[in-house]
Amino acid sequence: MYFTDRGIEELVERRGEEAVSVEWLAVRLRAFVDEHPAYEDAVDRLATYLARDDEDD
Repeated sequence: MYFTDRGIEELVERRGEEAVSVEWLAVRLRAFVDEHPAYEDAVDRLATYLARDDEDD
């Protein structure tokens, strides 16, 4: 298990029953980068990964 899995597990535990929109996720990612600009590259990579997830299908 990676260290980051703890945060992912917490997310599932707290919000696992919720449905969210991509727009909501984008707003939350932007807010996170505003508060933590050092993580801008990682958030950009994650967003790109999620946006292109279906390209291999």
